[in-house]
Amino acid sequence: MPRRFPDTLRLGPRLLAATALVLLAGACSRAPKDERVRVVYWEKWTGEEMAAMKATVDAFNRSQDRIFVEFLSVSGIDRKTLLATAGGDPPDVAGVWVQNLAAWSDAGALEPLDPLIEASGRTVEEFMSRYEEAFTRICSYDGKIFGLPSTPASTALHWNKKLFREAGLDPERPPRTVDELYEFSKKLTKRDPATGRLVQIGFFPRDPGWWRWSFPLWFGGSLLDEAGNISLATDPNNLEAFRWVEQYSDLYGAEELNVFMSGFGQFGSPQYPFFAGKTAMVFQGVWLNAYMRQYAPGLDYGCAPWPIADPEIGHYTVIEADMLVIPRGAKHAKEAFEFIEYVNSANTAATSREELRGMELLCFLQEKNSPLREWSPWFAANHPHPFIDVFRELARLPYAGHVPLMGVWEEYSREVNVVEERVRLKQMPPERALALAHDRMEESWRRHRESVDRQRRAAVRRGERAAAESSALESPPTPTAALLP
Repeated sequence: MPRRFPDTLRLGPRLLAATALVLLAGACSRAPKDERVRVVYWEKWTGEEMAAMKATVDAFNRSQDRIFVEFLSVSGIDRKTLLATAGGDPPDVAGVWVQNLAAWSDAGALEPLDPLIEASGRTVEEFMSRYEEAFTRICSYDGKIFGLPSTPASTALHWNKKLFREAGLDPERPPRTVDELYEFSKKLTKRDPATGRLVQIGFFPRDPGWWRWSFPLWFGGSLLDEAGNISLATDPNNLEAFRWVEQYSDLYGAEELNVFMSGFGQFGSPQYPFFAGKTAMVFQGVWLNAYMRQYAPGLDYGCAPWPIADPEIGHYTVIEADMLVIPRGAKHAKEAFEFIEYVNSANTAATSREELRGMELLCFLQEKNSPLREWSPWFAANHPHPFIDVFRELARLPYAGHVPLMGVWEEYSREVNVVEERVRLKQMPPERALALAHDRMEESWRRHRESVDRQRRAAVRRGERAAAESSALESPPTPTAALLP
């Protein structure tokens, strides 16, 4: 789930009891007084998401008698984990976001998992073959594996069938192309006959605003070219994507759209525009069903791939994942990896909720799709999300977009958001907005790559000096202070 989301995810009554127990326990597993190795695990989740992971941790602790995972819900986990790593006392496992992997790897703050995978008697390729291809890609950076999924997500077009009926549209047929998406939006748009103000719109690219960076990829464009250089203003398909954004401002009126948006409630509330019937279609993740059950129960909706923007690409989705990583300097890396591997396993012969294991247990409780290629028949047939098969197939699309793994992604993402905002508000033509952002990112990316090269050369020199002095230890690089949030 994107980090911009509220931490608390309401998943329904079956987890309320578990949540209460976790909260009463202080959201922390108490270490037993025995000889087991204690693995300290920091996780960002709260609420029911935390409860689901706590149940998975408890299942792991019961499954063997050598390792005990101490689970702790930590706010501001990215900053705290980096500071603890820089100070030489990190947790053994941290639950972070996929966009953290590249920046933390460049900072020397993560242990690559490849040696731990190979120590278990398998090649990295054999181990990673358990995942759908899209999820394999987001675990790898600079030729190494730096994290494995805790839970994944695919995104889909969600549409309100009631509003489709009222507009005279077939409620079982979503738009299949961006042209149809636009035409459907016109039919679904309503204005107050007295004032001319918008009271309902069909679709709005800004909602929810978490995947604006993916519009270029959806239209067949790129954020980095084949040589790894910034391509925001040089790929012509990117310009086409932001002209598409501009099209909706022309349809609704940029100023009128701003007024209409000012009445939107936040995500995770009954006033969220899709829940309130103010927007008829939205791109959202697999988690939306759980929110909908709480804030818009009974809403009649459907799920489908993003409409086709580029015929050569076909249907499109954005995939992402929360990640489990081992910070550099963790005291129990081997045992930490054993726990991470448990989370990334499943009992494909499960015949009941009680027999679910690892990834399927966690994804069942969080109502998400498993990133693993093989699902147990019981998990697939009894999953609480009514459209879980749609999200499973979306993750298998040959063109599933994901965040580029680069050390300055947070900055790049902000720049793309600025482009969208300037275009949407009609402050600047798309060509100009893209060019300005491109120039800023090109310079920032150049400086970052030069800095990483300097750090790596310094690490090599340290290693050579250590070898010359017959030292058995090579000092690992410590996190770069400039990269600390």
